[in-house]
Order: sequence, then C-alpha cells, then structure tokens
Amino acid sequence: MTHGIRRIISGGQTGADRAALDVAIELAIDHGGWVPAGRWAEDGPIARRYRVRETDSPSPAVRTECNVRDADATLLFSHGTLSAGSALTLAIARQQGKPVLHVDLAELDDAKAAAHVSAWLATEGPKVLNVAGPRATSDPLIYDAVSRVLRRVLERG
Repeated sequence: MTHGIRRIISGGQTGADRAALDVAIELAIDHGGWVPAGRWAEDGPIARRYRVRETDSPSPAVRTECNVRDADATLLFSHGTLSAGSALTLAIARQQGKPVLHVDLAELDDAKAAAHVSAWLATEGPKVLNVAGPRATSDPLIYDAVSRVLRRVLERG
C-alpha cells in the first residue's frame, strides 16, 4: 500500500514538512526526522506528538543535511521555483548522490503529481523517504496540497 516506504521523515517545519508527518501518522507509517535544536519551527516548538530528534544546532541547514543523509530518497514539493531551504535540500541531495524528485504543484494537478511521484517511488524503491518543501508562511497552500498528493500516493501504493 505504501510503495515499500517504511518511514517518512522531515524537518518538522510548517507547510510541506508538517504535512508529510501528519499523513504518516494518519496512515500509520513510522515517521521522524531531524529538527533544529529547541524543536524550532516558525509556529513555535514542534509538538511532542511528532517523533523527531533535535540536532545540536539551531540551524535549519543542519537538520536538512541530516534528513537527506538518513533518507534513501528525498521528495521536494513546491508551487513554482524552489527557494531558500528547499533549494538547499535539492543541492544537498545532489551533493550526497541521493535520489531526489522535485514536484512543482503549480504545473501538475493532484492526480498527475501523484502519478509522477508513484512512478518515481516505484523506480527508486526508498524505504525511508524524506519529504520537504516550503514553510506555510512562504506558501499558504502547500500543506493541503502535499497532504492530498501524499495520501493519493501512499493509500494506493
């Protein structure tokens, strides 16, 4: 049902990261990931219901590197061009030689995005999937969009 994904990780930030963790919880998929020291996110400390671990650094870049390192593959979502932390995630994945897919939800509807992600997952076969993208204040629509696409992908497998 889940494309063989055993664990979904993210950096815990609002938006795409949080959507991935919430969908994992909803579908009873193991979840986790690295977050900045102090469990920092733009909406305050990341809730304890998320089974994430703190890095030794408050820098979001450190948690990004740890999550890419610990995942078999990274899935990046956006509405348009990648910026800030999302662009850094792409660069780190490429530097580490890890499979990475950027899905621009401004170009694909939910069904096409889900089909694209499903095909990629079938090819790459990750057991641990890192999901990343913009925070909610940068893209207020990203949480719902990522949630819808991930549900389609993971429920149908």
